[in-house]
Amino acid sequence: MSFAPRPTGFPSHIRASSLAGSTQSSALQSRINEKKVELENLRQLRDLSAGLAGQMQQLEDKLATLSNGTEAVAAVLGNWHNVLRAIHMASAKIPRPENAGEEDGDALPQTLVRIPIQEAEDAQRNAAAAIAAEATGE
Repeated sequence: MSFAPRPTGFPSHIRASSLAGSTQSSALQSRINEKKVELENLRQLRDLSAGLAGQMQQLEDKLATLSNGTEAVAAVLGNWHNVLRAIHMASAKIPRPENAGEEDGDALPQTLVRIPIQEAEDAQRNAAAAIAAEATGE
């Protein structure tokens, strides 16, 4: 008498569906892992983009400062022609010393602006005396 082989385990249709379910589960798990990696990359991209935006804002501020400085330099350079012309006109009116022909190499230019030093020193002494008098209570 021969016996039919005894089934060991699950029937074949159950084994096939569990095998398909495990393949589907591993496919879903791998897709989830891919999405996690993609999310991490997007977070890094967001952080780097925020840093880049901050650097661009700083660059904008520096360029605005540079632009304002350039305008100021342009205004000063625009006035130099007038300054040089005024110096030339003033130096043309200054009388030349009589011995100008003898000491060409050592001759200093004439002073265009004269500041009364004696009066400034007197004012400074008077101010110091007034402060000293207030300190002593006179």
